[in-house]
Amino acid sequence: MTRKSAPDYFRYADALPAETGHVDEMAAAYRPGEVPTERHLQCLWSDARLRPADLTNDLGETVEVRSPGRWNLEAGPDFLDAVLLVGPEKRQMIGDVEIHIRPSAWRQHGHNDDPNYNRVIAHVTYTPGPREGDTLPPHVLRISLRDILRRNPGFSFDDIDLEAYPHAVIPPDPRPCARALGDDPDRWSALLAEAGRHRMERKRRRMAARIAQLSDPRQAFYEAFVTALGYKRNTRACRLLAQLLPLAGWLPAPPVDRYARLLMAAGLLPDPARGEDAASRQLIRRLWNRAWRQPPPVADEPLPWRFGAMRPANHPVRRLAVAAALFGDPEPVESLWSDLPLDPPQLWFRRLRQRLVERARLEIWNDRLTLTRCSGERASANLLGNAAAAMLVTNVIVPFVACANPDLLSRLLPGLPAEEISAPMRAAATHLFGRDHNPALYASSGLLQQGLLQIHADFCLDARAGCEACGLAAALERAGQ
Repeated sequence: MTRKSAPDYFRYADALPAETGHVDEMAAAYRPGEVPTERHLQCLWSDARLRPADLTNDLGETVEVRSPGRWNLEAGPDFLDAVLLVGPEKRQMIGDVEIHIRPSAWRQHGHNDDPNYNRVIAHVTYTPGPREGDTLPPHVLRISLRDILRRNPGFSFDDIDLEAYPHAVIPPDPRPCARALGDDPDRWSALLAEAGRHRMERKRRRMAARIAQLSDPRQAFYEAFVTALGYKRNTRACRLLAQLLPLAGWLPAPPVDRYARLLMAAGLLPDPARGEDAASRQLIRRLWNRAWRQPPPVADEPLPWRFGAMRPANHPVRRLAVAAALFGDPEPVESLWSDLPLDPPQLWFRRLRQRLVERARLEIWNDRLTLTRCSGERASANLLGNAAAAMLVTNVIVPFVACANPDLLSRLLPGLPAEEISAPMRAAATHLFGRDHNPALYASSGLLQQGLLQIHADFCLDARAGCEACGLAAALERAGQ
């Protein structure tokens, strides 16, 4: 049998199960980031920092989670041996928890006839639904998360680091996806390119949805850019900061004044006494004086910054200097790309990245890596390196530019800059192509790397032991017949 070329037969979105919530996500009620997968909901349920404290079931009874249960990586319910206290009398329920996007999935997946689900005490879903015909046993709690999450303006699914939570250990022998894909490098590239296009289109749609919600393209771009500066650990805190101090609230001022206001709003302006040398103490006092000239809004509660074991170059105090350098000038940030020719796309990306690196400068950082210590030597004038600039271009600028003209996305994607190969990329590539594959296949292509990241997020993170139920492998098998 001759296998067909991937572009002729395979549409990546068709491989996604309907329950992921990725299908045609541009309904009128869509909120940015509000297209969760079951993986997002599992992370939220397992983490008390993310899980709403005031849960209720569909009957209005309060539900207190004493223990979310053990994350189950084998067949059966998602969490085992959870402990819940229900109602004003706090009656205790001990058992398993199953999680889906929609209530109807319980019936669709045949859980009512599966003895593995006999101990389920709670069906946790994103969307609510009626009891009629849901086939759930009467004692099982129906808990939906959508409405309670929407009432929290500071919550976004985009802030959940899916890599930080348990997932299955994949055995070393060839995975089902690898067997279905075969050993043709052209098919490998075609699959990754299709998945990469799917990922970038989702980024564009999320940006477009936020623009529509705010009716303010520049604020939407600013929020996305500042959020991306938080990297994995501090995306939520950076998002909240961008909403606390919106771009319209940036009064005309020199970059160092803008920076001082950002730090004060963020709660990150240190005490001058923490300066380890006279120059640092003087600098911090100067920032305080400048911030007080135009005091920013104050958050109701401290922003959730996370600093543990963080390199100084990645600290939000330094990263926020990038925002101060780029936003608030009479020359808008769009000038970075507005006059650049789109062809060839590789040159567009290279010039844009260079401009971004060059403009992301703040003189007070030229001789230091932290605010509290002067290095005594002239450091790099650039607050962004090429890798960080490439990440911002891929995740923020390209989706924003493509919102005004969606056709631009297909023109730009062939030149998408490559990033450093990450652990998720390596994991997905190993599953798909085997342990001995040549990383040169995707090392120089940002589009193929985006494809690896999307496959990892959609399939590898949710894999049960052995990957036998992998939807991607099944779709590849069907397409190759």
